[in-house]
Amino acid sequence: MSFFVLNHKFNENKSLKFTNFIINAFILITILFTFFYFIFLSATYNFDFSSLLAYKYKMISGFFTTLLISILSLIIGVLFALILCYMSLCRIIIFNMFSRVYIEFIRGTPLLVQILLIYYIFADSLGLDNRYICGILILALFSSAYICEIFRAGILSVHKIQYESAKALGLSEFDIYKSVIFPQALKNILAPLSGQLSNLIKDSSLLSVIAISELTQNAQEINAFTFSTLEIYIPLALCYLILTLPISIFSRILEKKLS
Repeated sequence: MSFFVLNHKFNENKSLKFTNFIINAFILITILFTFFYFIFLSATYNFDFSSLLAYKYKMISGFFTTLLISILSLIIGVLFALILCYMSLCRIIIFNMFSRVYIEFIRGTPLLVQILLIYYIFADSLGLDNRYICGILILALFSSAYICEIFRAGILSVHKIQYESAKALGLSEFDIYKSVIFPQALKNILAPLSGQLSNLIKDSSLLSVIAISELTQNAQEINAFTFSTLEIYIPLALCYLILTLPISIFSRILEKKLS
């Protein structure tokens, strides 16, 4: 029964033998499938997924809308985070204070409240009525506070001796960060950054409160048409899992390559 035993410790960067991996994965999937099968079999609620088939394209549309919004929000959020990170590390006091206040405010208040305030007050005052652009900017502003802290922690994790040694060699400030600081910080920020992207995808579901046709909003509309509450939320959960699982896998592969 050697296929039940892993031939390495979990904290070592060695891959499982392919055969052992397949066998263990098959056993785990079988156990999970059996568990959920009997749970749903014994449930008093009668599941009927047939009514959802007529709305499959609406779910597909919401899937790609959520993906696009999340990617654009992450890109813009990273740009905002870089500016915030610079402000939080610079010696100009007003910049430093602004970044700290912004980060604490964003991290300390619910995203739902931020969506309502920004869309119905700030965006309306500025004449910005495109709900999709507003949604992307709201998620970008929200995620930038968390990404900024990830960047800052990654940069500060590089020992100052590295900076001083590069400075002694005559490297410019730009070259020090480009060739010395950032490559080392990248390994430390990769895992939390991928986690933030996964959270961003799930947080995008709150944009349904401003009627953006993403996954959750479309699922709610289908539920209003079919009255299939549990039937629609199970595929909804699977769609979010499909979006977030590849990010986790890709992050682990990239982490191994960088290490």
